[in-house]
Amino acid sequence: MFQQYTKEFAYNLKLSYPVILGMLGHTFVAFADNIMVGQLGTAELAAVSLGNSFVFIAMSLGIGFSTAITPLVAEADGAGDQAAGKNALKHGLVLCTLLGLSLFGVILLCKPLLYHMEQPPEVVELAIPYLELVAFSLVPLVMFQAFKQFSDGLSQTKYPMIATILANMVNISLNYLLIFGSFGFPKLGIVGAAIGTLASRVVMVAFIWFLLKQKKKFKVYVTHFNFKKIERKVMKKIINLGFPSALQMFFEVAIFTAAIWLSGVLGKNAQAANQIALNLSSMTFMVGMGLSVAAMVRVGNQKGLQNFRDLKRIAESIFFLTFLLEIVFAALFLMGRHWFPTIYLDVDDLMNQADNTEVIVIAAKLLLVAAFFQISDGLQVVVLGALRGLQDVRIPTLITFVAYWLIGFPISYYLGLFTDFGSTGIWIGLLSGLTASAVMLYIRFNYLTKKLISQ
Repeated sequence: MFQQYTKEFAYNLKLSYPVILGMLGHTFVAFADNIMVGQLGTAELAAVSLGNSFVFIAMSLGIGFSTAITPLVAEADGAGDQAAGKNALKHGLVLCTLLGLSLFGVILLCKPLLYHMEQPPEVVELAIPYLELVAFSLVPLVMFQAFKQFSDGLSQTKYPMIATILANMVNISLNYLLIFGSFGFPKLGIVGAAIGTLASRVVMVAFIWFLLKQKKKFKVYVTHFNFKKIERKVMKKIINLGFPSALQMFFEVAIFTAAIWLSGVLGKNAQAANQIALNLSSMTFMVGMGLSVAAMVRVGNQKGLQNFRDLKRIAESIFFLTFLLEIVFAALFLMGRHWFPTIYLDVDDLMNQADNTEVIVIAAKLLLVAAFFQISDGLQVVVLGALRGLQDVRIPTLITFVAYWLIGFPISYYLGLFTDFGSTGIWIGLLSGLTASAVMLYIRFNYLTKKLISQ
């Protein structure tokens, strides 16, 4: 019984591990920023959290939209249609560039909101200059996503990983030089972290284009674009797939962002603790994201081959693998919940000892809840990937809205601000939303695949 699933594990991991490492790379940029900025104090850590909360919402729309490219390229690859694959990349690249510029503009317009969100005043003052630079980094990031999703669609997941690793090295080096003013560089604090993020994302998009252009298999896809010839039909197909996918990601990221804002109402220490727990959880979530891409690519290929029995079996093998891995992460969070927060703060800083101790205590409680939602979070994103591979995006968008905003958010809001649970209550709401999403998405996947098999 289990063997029909476990025999797929090796190939699933082979396909997903470069995506996981690449995704972890994005999170590691934030991890490096948080650890380095955390040495400056809890107000600075809270400011990075507040600034990034706006960027993450915009980023979710950009990344979510770009995922439309992968199933189209995977289906074209399965059908042996090279022209359709190149067309999907060209139109996707145009749309992603326009979207990146639009998101940057929207964030600049939203800046005044920071003063009306009941956030600590010293945190807002620090967050604004950081936000301006990191917002601009969305343009190269969303362009990079177009190339990444295209590469994933051809089952070549290692090239985006290499570009992301290089970007991390650039980011960490610039952080070290500019946050602390090392080796004679100016000491810019959290603005230095923002410059590091922007520079690393420009390097990332330039490098992946250069890398793909050098490879014989890809050269035909990534060169000689005729941008004068834009087809409305292809644009419409990408938008029809990409817009609901962007909304799905937006609904999930927005509830986590709401958690940052609710934590800010509770004070800077609650917000700093929330940022620590969120950063650690987002690292393990990237494993689910990587397996989600594997599900999307493999389901897309089987759809191209019209092989629906294997499609269901392969997808379920990825769900099972995700479940096993997430149990391991849950155990790690339970065992390390008191130690992990100490990585982010200078525990020997006597001046801020009271703040740091409070942050560690709150973060340990949040990680206890986070241990349980590892499983729900991993499963819901992988099932969502399988549904995208089937090019089923509208009903899953409605499911994610109901799960996060009609179930999860009201629980977070009530328990966080009106009971003694405080920060822990906010995270119980997140757990409820993720669990509801995982259950409803799986029911949808099961219904669709049974229908396809019985045709």
